[in-house]
Amino acid sequence: MIVFRDPSEIPAGFGPSVVAIGKFDGVHAGHRAVIDRARVDAATTGARVVAVTFDRNPLRLLRPDRCPDDLIGVTQKLSLLDRAGVDATLLLTFDEALAGLSAEAFVQHVLVDALGVQTVLVGQDFRFGRGGAGDPELLRRMGSEYGFRVDVVGDVRAVDEGRRVSSTWIRELLADGDVEGAGRLLGRAPSVWGEVVHGLKRGRELGYPTANLSPDAEGFIPADGVYAGWLIDEGSPDGLRPGTRYAAAISVGVNPTFGDVHVRQVEAYVLDETDLDLYGHRVEVRFVARIRGMVAFEGIERLTAQMADDVARVRAVLSADPADRVGQAGAS
Repeated sequence: MIVFRDPSEIPAGFGPSVVAIGKFDGVHAGHRAVIDRARVDAATTGARVVAVTFDRNPLRLLRPDRCPDDLIGVTQKLSLLDRAGVDATLLLTFDEALAGLSAEAFVQHVLVDALGVQTVLVGQDFRFGRGGAGDPELLRRMGSEYGFRVDVVGDVRAVDEGRRVSSTWIRELLADGDVEGAGRLLGRAPSVWGEVVHGLKRGRELGYPTANLSPDAEGFIPADGVYAGWLIDEGSPDGLRPGTRYAAAISVGVNPTFGDVHVRQVEAYVLDETDLDLYGHRVEVRFVARIRGMVAFEGIERLTAQMADDVARVRAVLSADPADRVGQAGAS
């Protein structure tokens, strides 16, 4: 997938393109419905599929008091859009200049001049341009003028609840620790991504060495607790070792038994690995199922006994999925 960070980077004659526009926070089932429609439209004409999105939630600039935490970071978003089948992504920097651009200027300079758009796909609640003045109806009017078509893709709704699939709903589920429910709406296991850093090394002392993610890791961290999941190592920094997927018991929280960790952290114990060196590696930690909540234990013996039980339960959860194997080289 090609990534452009400004319309000026797009070469002349890049189009024709079928463009899907949105924040794409999570690249969940609703977002992929828009992308899938774009792929179908593009396949009939030989056009490129292009996602137009932003480097941050626009509310972070416009209404920071109302801006929710992101489900995914920029690195994750680009990876997921690539996996969804997008040919190119225009990742716009949402700053004062972009916020002040009129809807009409956005259409002309970004969609028409830079991307050579032939079809635009948006959700029903899509708004764009200065003050949110642009909407699907404005796009249709400008499409008549500039010769492109507009498709408004309806909401994806859960059959059992009838609720619209949304980033808000997914955040609610993750905040409750329901990573399985969130995964159904995402169409994948929810995850965080970042660099492995040094911690207090207490897990190593207890016989369960963990890979600690840096505090600035991308992604929405679910509720405190212990989870079954996967650690995907992107490989050594020098690129000499390929990426590998490992089964992992994942802890989220501040370690209440010892009370000396003051910032929530994500740490993953790779099953059956005691001397794996991941420091400085970029990894993705995927949450498959919640094992239990986070509690404080009275003494090391009770804690280690619980950790042994946690690992056994994690192993049972992950072994139930034959598609996932420990140490699968090149997994992504």
